[in-house]
Amino acid sequence: MGSWIEPHPEGIYVRPADAWVDPSQPKDRALVTHGHADHARGGHSKVLATPETLAIMECRYGPQPGGQPIAYGESIRVGDVDVSFVPAGHVLGSAQIVLEHKGEKVVVSGDYKRRSDPTCPPFVPVPCDIFITEATFGLPVFRHPDTGSEIDRLLHRLHSDPERCVLVGAYALGKAQRIITELRERGHHDPIYFHGAVERLCKLYEELGVPLGDLRPATGASKDELRGKVVIAPPSALNDRWSRRLPDPVTAMASGWMRIRQRARQRNVELPLIISDHADWDELTTTVRELAPGEVWITHGREEALKHWCMTHQIKARELNLVGYEDEDD
Repeated sequence: MGSWIEPHPEGIYVRPADAWVDPSQPKDRALVTHGHADHARGGHSKVLATPETLAIMECRYGPQPGGQPIAYGESIRVGDVDVSFVPAGHVLGSAQIVLEHKGEKVVVSGDYKRRSDPTCPPFVPVPCDIFITEATFGLPVFRHPDTGSEIDRLLHRLHSDPERCVLVGAYALGKAQRIITELRERGHHDPIYFHGAVERLCKLYEELGVPLGDLRPATGASKDELRGKVVIAPPSALNDRWSRRLPDPVTAMASGWMRIRQRARQRNVELPLIISDHADWDELTTTVRELAPGEVWITHGREEALKHWCMTHQIKARELNLVGYEDEDD
């Protein structure tokens, strides 16, 4: 099964299409699941991706003259393979890539989550013969709480000490915009301030139809202006010189890794927020049950635990051991 799909350390090669999925090195033809840098790299001659992912790649890497936009649900023929993109629910534009060849269907999930996210369409289950899944949080300890309850914790901390601000570390693509929209959905319509590193992607999200409300640059704002406000910044800025100008910030971080207390302590995080853009253990196993594939191929993350779970449920599984996919700040 799947003899026409060849896992390599630098990506997944689809032989009858002469194409690579999320390759780590420049290729003649790349099928890209989403815009995070460990999946979408510059330098490919041709890129097939959703229009939103291509826009994100242009924002990060410059013009993509070989870019071919593929809308959700659209099917195209690449070589001898029928290729379509369906929502993955990870970030704006994220897609599972569905590959069909000689009656066999392979789904490359990229990164995905199963819970709702106001910034992107939800994950669409596609029954298949082979499901290629991530396992970033592929251990039973990772069971993410309700997102709304974590946002409520953020707001409670914000309102309980109005002389301080809450500085939220959030990955610049996807997580920052999700935190903003989740706050808006909980009724927080005050100005939200941002670090310059997230500005371009926030503007792009709005251009692509995701409203973020009143956003203002934190740089140049006075301490009095920032008291009682939320400030969004990349995780790398939480404890650097930039953050010292803020009014006694409550340091928060939004990540599935905040389930691990030691990670929060290492980053001096006062308010850990367990908000992830990846599937947790229950979502990974529920997805495999739902799709009922003949085989599960496991890429980056905690491959061994998910492989063991599959085998105990009489599902054939293998680890792909690809390189270049990072445990990003989620």
